Amino acid sequence: MANGAPRLLVFDLDGTLINSSLDLCASVNAALESVRKPLLPNALIASYIGDGAAMLVRRALGDPGDLDSLHPRDGDDLFRRTFEFFLHYYREHKLDNTHCYDGVLDALWSIRAGHPELLMAVLTNKPVIPSREICNALGLSQYFFQNYGGNSFETKKPDPEGLLRLIDEATSLLAGNRSAEAILPREVVMIGDSDVDVLTARRCGVRSVGCRFGLAPAALAAAGPDAAVDHPSEWPNVLGL
Repeated sequence: MANGAPRLLVFDLDGTLINSSLDLCASVNAALESVRKPLLPNALIASYIGDGAAMLVRRALGDPGDLDSLHPRDGDDLFRRTFEFFLHYYREHKLDNTHCYDGVLDALWSIRAGHPELLMAVLTNKPVIPSREICNALGLSQYFFQNYGGNSFETKKPDPEGLLRLIDEATSLLAGNRSAEAILPREVVMIGDSDVDVLTARRCGVRSVGCRFGLAPAALAAAGPDAAVDHPSEWPNVLGL
């Protein structure tokens, strides 16, 4: 990638660091069953993943919803009941089948070992509590100074708010080193598997690396990331590390 080695890496979670598709699909179908709605094929549910839990449930109910809304609409009882059941069920079953993609832990270890000064963080549209619990359980948290979710801010990706906050926080962490300069957008890379991540990066003026092994390869390709990989083991090389 152009512009040299980065100083901050920001990773998406689902479809990038972890394969959580089976547990998300099972939780959606359990929620649909709870309100006596027809179950959906896993492949269809998986295509709905990426814009947060609320949008996942809305799409499963056949409602395209509003990407700018984090909360149920007034009087939308069906969505409220389905969403609440989904959150409860997923909280209990989020690690039944979820695992890191092959090569993720090795790649993160390699980056950290070779570049201990390089800061890394997670920015996902998954609710923040299950995001952090999953990262803790799978041994991912040790690599990240911060983990923000879809309910950490008033907005979600592709809004730039979360990524800009991470850049500010990373700069503050370096403030104790008097020789360290502020982290510039060209020194940041967003790594994700969907068009949402590419658009988030673009809105912040940072570079993007797409993960073609994730949940949304077609949407990712259409978005045109700055670089793309087929396996996590390629991250160090494509990042110039």
